[in-house]
Amino acid sequence: MILLALALAALQEGEVVVRASSKGQPQVPATMVVEPVAMFVAACDADGDGITSSPELDACVARSFAAIDTGHGGTLRYLAYADWAKRFLGDANALPSPFEVDRDNDDQITLDELQRHFARLYTRFNKDGQPGITRAELLTFRTAPVDANGPAGPPRKKGDRPDAPPPGGRGRR
Repeated sequence: MILLALALAALQEGEVVVRASSKGQPQVPATMVVEPVAMFVAACDADGDGITSSPELDACVARSFAAIDTGHGGTLRYLAYADWAKRFLGDANALPSPFEVDRDNDDQITLDELQRHFARLYTRFNKDGQPGITRAELLTFRTAPVDANGPAGPPRKKGDRPDAPPPGGRGRR
């Protein structure tokens, strides 16, 4: 309401000039990133202390599983798992894939399989070995140049195949 009154007052006083900002600079590529699954782990911090404990993670995984297992069948088929991934990881194709989580290869995921997978992730993220995972442990640091297509290597020589690995480095697979 106040902004509307100010705008009307400005119009009554005369011409309103809108200036565009100068040409923007491209954003500097991020040197710290977070995997979708790490964002999920961080969101499981129930008490807001900045640390996700193993019990907090187990309870959070169980709540997320129940939110998708609306028929209470105790399993998620791969399409339902994709719904879980989209809702809780941000994309249906985000890792971990259902093939990673489905340890008995029966084309369905149980709560136990999902919690066991998150227990393995907990071990991977818990870099300092202390109880709980901090936000700092969930960060991934980029040390190589990155562009919109992924890791950027040294410039290619004229005539190099685009799918060939860059000189002195590993290519994308």
